[in-house]
Amino acid sequence: MAISEELLSQLGDRFEVLLPHLNERQRRLAVATEARLLGHGGVRAAARVAGMSETTVRRGVAELEEGGDRLPEGRVRVPGGGRKRAETTDPAVLDSLLGLVEPDERGDPESPLRWTTKSLRNLAEELTRQGHAVSAPTVGRLLREAGFSLQANAKILEGAQHPDRDAQFRYLNNEVKDHQAGGEPVISVDTKKREQLGRLPMAGREWRPQGDPVAVEDHHFFFTGPDVEQAIPYGIYDMTRNTGWVNVGVDHDTSVFAVESIRRWWNTRGSLDYPRARRLLITADAGGSNGYRYRVWKSELAALAAETGLAITVCHFPSGTSKWNKIEHRLFSVITLNWRGRPLTSHEVVVNTIASTRTRGGLRVEATLDTRDYPIGVSISKERFAALPLQRHATLGAWNYTLLPQPATTTKTVAVGESSGPAQRRGAMLARLADPRLTGLTNTELTRLATQLAPTQAARTHQRYAQQRGGRARRATGNLRAKPLFDNAAHIVLTLIYQRQVCSMTVLADLLEVSAACIGELVNQTREVFEDHHLNPGAASARFSQACELLAFLDHNTRPARTGIIQALCDPALTGMSRDQLRELTQQLAPRQAAQTERLTHQRRGGSRQPGTRRGVFPQKISNEERVLLTVLHQRKLCTLDVLADALGDITRGAIGNAVRETRPLLQQHGHLPTPATIRYRTAAELLTAISPSQPDTPTN
Repeated sequence: MAISEELLSQLGDRFEVLLPHLNERQRRLAVATEARLLGHGGVRAAARVAGMSETTVRRGVAELEEGGDRLPEGRVRVPGGGRKRAETTDPAVLDSLLGLVEPDERGDPESPLRWTTKSLRNLAEELTRQGHAVSAPTVGRLLREAGFSLQANAKILEGAQHPDRDAQFRYLNNEVKDHQAGGEPVISVDTKKREQLGRLPMAGREWRPQGDPVAVEDHHFFFTGPDVEQAIPYGIYDMTRNTGWVNVGVDHDTSVFAVESIRRWWNTRGSLDYPRARRLLITADAGGSNGYRYRVWKSELAALAAETGLAITVCHFPSGTSKWNKIEHRLFSVITLNWRGRPLTSHEVVVNTIASTRTRGGLRVEATLDTRDYPIGVSISKERFAALPLQRHATLGAWNYTLLPQPATTTKTVAVGESSGPAQRRGAMLARLADPRLTGLTNTELTRLATQLAPTQAARTHQRYAQQRGGRARRATGNLRAKPLFDNAAHIVLTLIYQRQVCSMTVLADLLEVSAACIGELVNQTREVFEDHHLNPGAASARFSQACELLAFLDHNTRPARTGIIQALCDPALTGMSRDQLRELTQQLAPRQAAQTERLTHQRRGGSRQPGTRRGVFPQKISNEERVLLTVLHQRKLCTLDVLADALGDITRGAIGNAVRETRPLLQQHGHLPTPATIRYRTAAELLTAISPSQPDTPTN
């Protein structure tokens, strides 16, 4: 009997509602049940309506007729059903897979995937190429069964550990407990990574309407250079009260900025939270602006101790252990989470985002903006540092020390911030260094030279800024906010003094309370300007190896003992020529000496000078004029090298021998052959006392 279309339509409606809710076996049995009820031709009709194959429906009919036992809960097929696993049909597939994911342990060190991302798809493709046909899900199952999982890098290797690492941790812990037990403040300080301002991408994601992400710049190199605004968060975390305070700077992360941040915290929060405090403990990293090697950091803390009346103790973490600093995972990590996915477009956004940081553990954070200038290169002399009220602890005194609130000497403790004494002392010292005896120019000539070089200095400055930012400015920069330590006129004065070989960079840095690197950078910049104008400052008549000698010369016109000895050795009775003739000979040999110095320096460094180097003018302790003089005296056989070394006092026999050996060929090329002396001096005393003040200034034979 034929099956009516109305019956098939009703059957289709039932299948459409029921079958989607059944598993594979239940669907097969349900369709087989309807096929049996339809009678002859029911298998074909039910299979067509349900969208199954007739073979599947017949297998379901057979299962119903057999009436076997019900399957256990959760099973669709009888045990042993389905395809066999890949490792069963191909036992070697697991070893091949482990050889790919562990090339150093089990497989070939030259595995084809050694330097490739080992994703499931790449592993499956490589196994298939080797003759093991598997899919990516199968590879994932095999790896999980073998004990593998996705793993990120673990930051646990600290490199070579300092031998006093554990002892410092124990000492630091005891100091923290001692201060907290006495109700004294204990803070953890550090500088968070500086952030550039602008619509720049930030790590992390935030909830937003779908398809409407925050639009940011696709490249960072547009936001580089000296005119790009930045935010430098310096954090102070109160370990006892679980509070944070962040000072957001806009200039440089210097030691002056670090202590100013602590000062602001104390004036704003610390003095209110600890009104009876007499001590303050600071835990800090070993490096950065609060590093234990910086004299400025300790000098600023001494000024803060004198200002607040607190005995400030500092305990540094050993090198390479900054992750143990509490501020890293109690404050900075929470701030990073708070501004995830949010472009830092202005200082207001930075400050407000930091100030809104909260945790369920009770952390509260305050933030403020610090728009002051903090120029780099500031330093203090060793003499001023020695006068600080600094007490090193008996245990690891380099890392643990206390700044007392009262100076150890009668010398007033002065901070090196630019708003206090050092800036005024630096200006006064620059005025003294502009002395014509040092620069070789009168004040009028110096002013005229500064006016002449100003356009070139400005052009060179903008050229350097273009190189730093990687191209021209995208917008008008206007006046740069950062204020340098020295203006263009000071650059000219210091470069003149250095190139005239009056003193070294170290002496200038000591006098001006800056770092030698700061002096070297400005000399290198101004030297290029001098070369553009073909200026040759010449050499000074006196050279000073110490700051005290230069100050004595400025105050009392006292020249160094070596200068007087050199002047005495220039006596015509010793050189065999007048002083004017010796001076003329020195000037004629100067270009050859400069070329020889450059050639020898090139040989020592093994190649050309790298761009941006300072090209110092003190290749040796002996000036070019002194080298010519000593060579002439030695060629005349007046005395030995040992006698010359004893006469000068601060130069070794080897240094004089090298100078003579290098200068002798230059004299020969020039055609100067000194006549031998009639007298030979055995000691330095004989050599110096033989010079008669009344000796006529004429050459002797």
